[in-house]
Amino acid sequence: MSDAAMKEKMEKLEHILEEQKNVQGGLMPILHETQELFGYIPEEAQKRISEVLNIPLAEIYGVATFYSRFTLKPRGKNTISVCLGTACYVKNAQGVLDRLKEELKVEAGDTTGDGKFTLEATRCLGCCGLAPVMMINEEVYGKLVPDDIPDILKKY
Repeated sequence: MSDAAMKEKMEKLEHILEEQKNVQGGLMPILHETQELFGYIPEEAQKRISEVLNIPLAEIYGVATFYSRFTLKPRGKNTISVCLGTACYVKNAQGVLDRLKEELKVEAGDTTGDGKFTLEATRCLGCCGLAPVMMINEEVYGKLVPDDIPDILKKY
């Protein structure tokens, strides 16, 4: 993100903080709006929230890392979630994840350098009958083998 874009978003964060700073229990809505604004919750924003709300930075970090809805890293345009639940795992979901890591050149939990993909390992996507399964955004891909991955990624 450019310095100008960051500055503009930090100014918008000031408006969010001004509206919410005196609201009881306002931290969660502020974190939600911050994530909507930036696409993640950057450290600079956490520090500013800490200052305005007079809440220790460690507490804000704790809340932001406790809830899986929040992320402290920029996200890619497309999120790939690979199920590593039992049904998927026994049908080689790890091989699918390993192929994705190889093709995308990232580890699970990271975003590609071009910002196209964020790769996540998840516990269960609720599609056990299609094991192994992954989702890209809202699209489900099932009964995968590692060699399926290159053709699927080409769609994105």
